Parts: sequence; C-alpha cells; structure tokens
Amino acid sequence: MTDTTAPVARPSAAATTFTVILAVSFCHGVNDIMQSLLAAIYPLLKDNYGLDFWQIGLLTFTFQLTASLLQPVVGWVTDKRPMPYSLPWGMASSLVGLIVLAHAGHYWLLLAGASLIGIGSAVFHPESSRIARFASGGRFGLAQSLFQVGGNFGQAMGPLLAAFIVVPFGQTSISWFAVGSLIGIIVLWQVGGWYSRYRAAAASRKTQPFVSPFGRQRVLWALVVLTLLVFSKNAYIASISSYYTFYAIDKFGVSVQMSQIMLFAFLGASALGILIGGPFGDRYGQKAMIWFSIVGVLPFTLALPYANFEWTIVLTILIGLILSSAFSNIVVFAQELVPGRVGMIAGIFFGFAFGMGGIAAAVLGVVADEWGIDFVYRICSFLPLIGLLTIFLPDMKATKNAI
Repeated sequence: MTDTTAPVARPSAAATTFTVILAVSFCHGVNDIMQSLLAAIYPLLKDNYGLDFWQIGLLTFTFQLTASLLQPVVGWVTDKRPMPYSLPWGMASSLVGLIVLAHAGHYWLLLAGASLIGIGSAVFHPESSRIARFASGGRFGLAQSLFQVGGNFGQAMGPLLAAFIVVPFGQTSISWFAVGSLIGIIVLWQVGGWYSRYRAAAASRKTQPFVSPFGRQRVLWALVVLTLLVFSKNAYIASISSYYTFYAIDKFGVSVQMSQIMLFAFLGASALGILIGGPFGDRYGQKAMIWFSIVGVLPFTLALPYANFEWTIVLTILIGLILSSAFSNIVVFAQELVPGRVGMIAGIFFGFAFGMGGIAAAVLGVVADEWGIDFVYRICSFLPLIGLLTIFLPDMKATKNAI
C-alpha cells in the first residue's frame, strides 16, 4: 500500500482554486444540514413516536453505519476510477431521505430515511474531499479546513433550523429543505465539470512521483492511531449531538428551543475550530495541532459534568472550538502517509471512524436509559485521554524538511 510510488501533482500555492473549494464547502454545508436535522429533531421524534433512548441511538447508528460501510468503498473505487458526476447523485439520495423523514408514518421509515441520508453522505465525502485537495494548490490544511467548515456550519445550522422551523411547523416541514438540496445538486454538477477538466489537464502533464517516507508497518500503525484519535473525537461529539439537548432539558429544565440553541453554540464553535485548525496545521505541523486539540480539550471535558448552567455553555463552546481543530489535520496527515489514496483515506476517516462514533451513540443511549443522561457525560469526559496515543505518530514535518 505505502511502498508504491504514486504520481501526485503538487502545484504552487498561487494555483489554489478557491471557487471550487468554496463550492464544495457550500455543498458540504447543505449535506450536513440534512444530516444534522436528524439529530436536532430527536426530541420531536421521541415525543411523536414514543421512542426510548436506545431507539434514538439506533437512528444515529443507522445513519453513521450506512455512511461508514460505504465511504471507504466509494473512496477506494474512485481512487481507481474517478466519478466526477457522482456527487449530485449522492445529494439526490440525501434529498429523498429528507422527504422520507418528513412523512414517515412508522419508526422503521425513520430508519430508512436515516440510511438514505447516510448513503448520500458516503458518496459525497470521499470525492468532494479529493476535489478540495486537488484545488488546494498545495495548501492542503487550508483547503481541508475550508471544505470541512462548510460541513460544520451545516451541522450548526441544523439545530437552529429545527428550533425555528421544524418545531413550530411540525415534522412535515423537514421536506422544505429539499430546495437547498436541489441547489446543491446544480452546484455539484458544475463542480463535476471542473473536476473532469482538471483530470484531462493533469493527464497531459508530467508530475513528480511522491513516495511515502515510511515503511508499510509504520504507516499502518500510524493509521490505526489516527483512527483511534478520530474515534475518541467523534464518540465525544456523538454524545453532544445526540444527547446534549436531553442533558440540558433534564439537568437545567430548559425548553426544547433553548436546548437546540445551546447545541448550535457548540456546533458553531466547532465550525470556527475547524476553520482555524487547518491553516495552523500548515504552519506549525499537523502533529502539533493534533496534540493541542485532542489532549488540550481534556480539562474542559472533565469539568463539564459538574458545571452549572452558565459554565456548561462556556465549557461546551471551548470543547467544540478545541476538539474540532484536529480533524482536518488528521485527514491531511493520513493523506500524506498514503499518497495516491486520497479518496480511500477520506472515506476511512469520514466514514469508518464516523461509524464508530455512531456505535458509541447507540451504546450511550443504552447507558442513558440504564443509569441516566448525566452518567453518560461523566464517562465521556475521559475519552480525550485516547489522544495520548499521538506520541506514536511519526514527525511528518521533520521528514518533509529532510527531503
């Protein structure tokens, strides 16, 4: 896997195509609004269908498992045979999933809608991440951050849209967001055209081959560590996105709308963190940012279960800001470890690792039913300790300087 030489174009920073990066970032936002609407309306679905916490966890599990099983496969296939126009079809799958969620008459239809959104996510993330990298002009961290911040913005908007549209107008109003999906399909069709032209131009150029500076075993171990780091991050974020509204309602007696505004504050801070994390990783090295993000958040996660209402808001904003700054750096780090496998790596880290977060959400739902929602956050407060595994990652910045 890593002993092969892969032709990788490394254009200058001046060649960064911001129009394309911002287009896929916008569509990432549309895609993740659809995803986050599911989690944001959990209190509504719980009341409408009389769901237990384990059924809420199963909804998250269904969405994330669908995406996790397909994303690495989609990435692997498109590494070998790129499909520029697959992106609008993925967005169409999510659109259908939204409509199913809006009009579901049974819990099992909710699961079907969640799985369709998962399929759309599986198609979207590997190829759009690849396009952002190709359009980066060598500024990989910046491109990944801009791409991912669109998704984080979408995740942050989901609870607000749910609070001020879905809650007042009911579950069927979810289908109104199909308009945004249609716009996303049109934009992604144009992006597919750019990608086709880029591939045609790249085929006519001779590019310098790039070989991973590490052996197969070292690379595999580093990928395992990175996957565990993403698991710890996503398991914690799953505890917030799936259960934070219930936690705020149960512990502080706030309204559903207020709990969703609190979730928006967390997700908004996450969007800011991911925007800052990539450029800092380009400047100071991805490993340094991973250290800062995953280990640096530990004091705040440990304090959260014991905080009052005001400090809970402050701590969750700090947690979102610091924890999210790692992800773009993890993806770039992994793509540098395995050159020529951009789609597969994006699929693994957007898919498999997210799926593990979905499993965690399902398990945490069972824990919440058995021991209470407050106990969930006491357990999850220790998850960032997994970040200590960062010590086993190779120093990519030193290696690049040595080449």
